[in-house]
Parts: sequence; C-alpha cells; structure tokens
Amino acid sequence: MSFDVISSLQSLPRRLSIRCLALFAVLSVLVAWNSPTYAQEATTPPVSAEAPHIESADGSHVIGESEHEAGGHSGLPVAAPEVPFLKIGPLGVTNSMVLTWVVALLIIIFARYATSRMKQIPDGAQNFWEWMVESLRDFLESIIGEHLARRTFWFFASVFIFILFTNWFGLIPGIGTIGWGVPNEQGGLTHISQPLLRGVSADLNMTMAMSLIFFACWIYWAVSSNGFGGFIMHLFGNPARKEMTGILAFAMAGIFILVGLLEVISILFRPVSLSFRLYGNIFAGENLLEAMASIFPPLAAVIPIPFYFMEVLVGFVQALVFMLLTAVFTVLVCSHDEGPEHEH
Repeated sequence: MSFDVISSLQSLPRRLSIRCLALFAVLSVLVAWNSPTYAQEATTPPVSAEAPHIESADGSHVIGESEHEAGGHSGLPVAAPEVPFLKIGPLGVTNSMVLTWVVALLIIIFARYATSRMKQIPDGAQNFWEWMVESLRDFLESIIGEHLARRTFWFFASVFIFILFTNWFGLIPGIGTIGWGVPNEQGGLTHISQPLLRGVSADLNMTMAMSLIFFACWIYWAVSSNGFGGFIMHLFGNPARKEMTGILAFAMAGIFILVGLLEVISILFRPVSLSFRLYGNIFAGENLLEAMASIFPPLAAVIPIPFYFMEVLVGFVQALVFMLLTAVFTVLVCSHDEGPEHEH
C-alpha cells in the first residue's frame, strides 16, 4: 500500500469522526423532536374495561397481564418509549437514541484506535479498518465513479457502517429484553414493555431522520453539481431540445414538464420509502425473534438461534440496500460530472 493511501486512511477517521458527530447530533435532535408523540402512544396503551389491572403505589394505572393480552401487543412496541430518567432540556430521550450514542461512540473510538499507529504492513485493528474502508471505497467507485465518490464517500461510508453495526448491535442478548415491564397478578414480569435499549433501525424516527439528512445532502450535491438552473433543467428539460424545432419542440416541452412534475413527486417520496423499508425489515425481524422465543418457553434460548443467523444477514443487506439506493439516487442527478476529464 502506498504512503499516499496510508496518509489518506490515517486522516479519514478524523474527518469521518467530525462529520459523524455532526450527523449523529442532527439525528438525535430530529429523533428527540419527533419522539414525544410516539412515546406517549407507546406508554399509554388503551385500557380494557373488562380486564383486571394493577395499581401502583401512587395510584397510577398499570396495565395487567390479561389487559396486555387483550388490548396491547406482545411484541416490540411500535414507538420507541422515552427513558424515564433521561432528559435533554425539554426533549425526551428514547431508548433508541441511547443505543445510537453507544454505537456511534464505539465506532469512533475503534476508528481512532485502529489508525492511531499506522504501519506500512497493517495488522490487527488497522488491517480490519483498512480492509473495510478500501472495500467500501472501491465498491462505491465502481457504481458512482471516482470523482463523485471522493465528494460523497464520507456520507455513504458513515451511513453503511452505522446502520450495519446498529443492526447487529440490536441482536445482542439483552437489547430489548432488559428494562421495565408489567407485573402479572402474581407479581412476576412476563413482558418487557419499555426496554432500556432498542434497535436503532427499529425506530421509525431514526430511519426517517437518516433519510431526511440524505435528502438535504442530495439537494446540496445536485445544486452544486448542476447549478440551480441546471438542476431545474435536469428535472424539466428536454435532453433532445437542440434537435427539435417548431410545434414538436413546444409539445415535447409540455410533456417533459409533466414528466418533471412526476419526478419531483418521486423525489419527495424517497425519504419515506427509504425510512419505511429499513424500519419495516428490522422491526419485523426483532418481533420475529421475540415471537420465536415465546413459542415454547422451556426452549426460548434455542428456538430463535436459526433466526438470529437470518437477522445477521438481513442487517447487512438492509445497510447495503440503504447505501446503494442513496448512492444511485445521487449519481442519477450528478452523472454528468463523470466525464473523461474526471477519470484520471
């Protein structure tokens, strides 16, 4: 490996760390801003008039086991509940936000450790980090080109690594199974309704925040690559307008304006499709694992094992799909940058 590549890899974690910290800070604010309504929905389930219930010492209602079965849900809560003892001013902190900070901090610490003492012949953590960074760089360059990859690699690499490790981190035993629950009539705890930690991608707030950040970056890359007028022409312009004259050119201009409007609608829906695709797959997977564990309680530790291997694969695939879709959306609007002058 050349000294130029080593120098680039050594400075990459610093640049990624700064940008990742900014990225995760924005993610946290967006999630905290969206979370109160969902948290309230998760922590105030409907009360069944026929089911027995238990009251706490202060007289507040606590849903009982039979009530939980009748009107609640036995799987992962749809909304990420707030951690009772954590607050950031007026903003609540959800359990998915806590896991976001934990995983982001671990990734940044590992990146800094792996590149703290760079060697010409890498080994250990440096070898793994170089392999991961180089593999992602080569893969992205083969899809979006070298010039565009240099501009956007920091985002796509950060998103892929972050989603991958949060997906896998969410499979660690104890994530989603340690927290607060509802005691049954005998005082036992049979279901964790408010886990202390929750899979990051199993929170729609988080996946939507990542999609919105990409949408903002996409607009910046599109306008900076094309100029504002060029971006508008990219959406509504006729690529063959120079070869057309007269009535045909006028008619085709109207058609391409309609096509551009459809493209704008498609672009506006991209954050929604990106967020729901990632959220739906991870949320369903976590509920699947919980369902498998509850089929036969004496074998609760054995039955989900095959599904864990499947979820490890799903976690990787979903991180890859999110990165690929965002990369393809970007190259479609910036493809003119990859001319012959940028190949060297």
